[in-house]
Amino acid sequence: MRETHNTPSVFDFHGKPPLSKAVPLSLQHILAMIMGTVTVPIIVVGAVGASSAEMMTLIQISLMASGISTLIQLYGLRRIGARLPTIFGVGFAYVPTLTAVGAQYGLSGILGAQLVGGITMMLVGLYIQRIRHLFPPVVAGTVVLVIGLSLYDIAINYMAGGVSSADYGEPSHWLVALVTLGVVLLISQFARGFLKLAAIICGIAVGYGLSLSLGMVDFDPVREAPWFTAPRLMPFELEFHTAAIISMVIICVINSVQTIGDLSATSVGGMNRELNTRELSGGLLGNGACTAVGSLFGALPTSSYSQNVGIVAMTKVVSRYVLALAAVFMLVAGLIPKFGAVMTTIPYPVLGGATVIVFGMITMTGIQLLTKDEMSSRNMTIASLSLALSLGIYAAPESISRFPEWVQLVVGGSPIVVAAFTAFILNLVLPRVTLADEATERESMAEKMNEDTSALESERHLS
Repeated sequence: MRETHNTPSVFDFHGKPPLSKAVPLSLQHILAMIMGTVTVPIIVVGAVGASSAEMMTLIQISLMASGISTLIQLYGLRRIGARLPTIFGVGFAYVPTLTAVGAQYGLSGILGAQLVGGITMMLVGLYIQRIRHLFPPVVAGTVVLVIGLSLYDIAINYMAGGVSSADYGEPSHWLVALVTLGVVLLISQFARGFLKLAAIICGIAVGYGLSLSLGMVDFDPVREAPWFTAPRLMPFELEFHTAAIISMVIICVINSVQTIGDLSATSVGGMNRELNTRELSGGLLGNGACTAVGSLFGALPTSSYSQNVGIVAMTKVVSRYVLALAAVFMLVAGLIPKFGAVMTTIPYPVLGGATVIVFGMITMTGIQLLTKDEMSSRNMTIASLSLALSLGIYAAPESISRFPEWVQLVVGGSPIVVAAFTAFILNLVLPRVTLADEATERESMAEKMNEDTSALESERHLS
């Protein structure tokens, strides 16, 4: 990619628009990612029974890790970093494994296994050039498609008020969510110029105002948050347990496949081109390095954020300056908790209404990736079987209830695992038959049938 300078275009990766335009566009990314970044450590703390002080430590270092990992992916450090318009942070994909490991071995067991898992991701990044051919568009597209489909329940649960909400499903929650969604749709489809690009932030602003009038906004997190905190090296001891390490390595490898899908979706959906090997290798190296180093400071493992990929695909805003502002905000929010706490006051229905369309865009990007490859019978088999197995098991987790617990957590907890594994294996074992080969085979079969029919008619005539 040739670097350009002195351009204010938000549609240029190296463009630097004025702050008046960059900040609102950046806020869209912040609001899409901050709840997930904060929620993951809260879930893990609940599983391990840690103290409130430890929870605050995990939240703050997770915010900082999200900011640092995103800046590395945007600007790069030698070979590390994709140098693509992508957001990275503490991800939901690890939650089933983190809670299972944490319940048995505590935070120390999680962080020790995470160190090994991060190194494993770096190894995948180093050798990705040799194995890149194993992830053609039919595999990457299937993974992206399942990522989008698997996020729908998160959006719907948010729209209903959040699964932990005492008044989950209240009509008032749906009212706020649908008003937010309606504003996003109206502005994205009927507005012009810069306002159209800021459709999501406009929807959130209207939804937040409606939530305030309905008394749905809680400012307690802002009052309780301290003004400043600084990261500490080794706030928790690292412990290394074989079972924990195996589980973490598996999910880290699977997450590498998800990262391949997200980076592919970013380049195709946002930049209208295929992902190159250097970008892919740098992205995986950056994710692995942040995951490994983060464990030394108490940060949970990082992942590409599919919801932000959807925003890039929807708006086509690829300026790394815009995304860097979001990263800096997350970094500052980690140092100044009150700053970040303001963002956590946004009710779940507002976030659900604003992001459900974004998750739909991820699904469509997956379909777009799939169509980059010809839809032969072979490729249709790979995609359809991967979708059926992954989403089927995800919808009926009791179907694997007699399997070992770690299998249930890895396979049943995330359809992405099943989709990636199935698509990868089928791509290896199924014969590589193109549409032309299939047409030739049908012609050959037709000729053979005609010959057999002629032979039968000849025998009848002779008899």
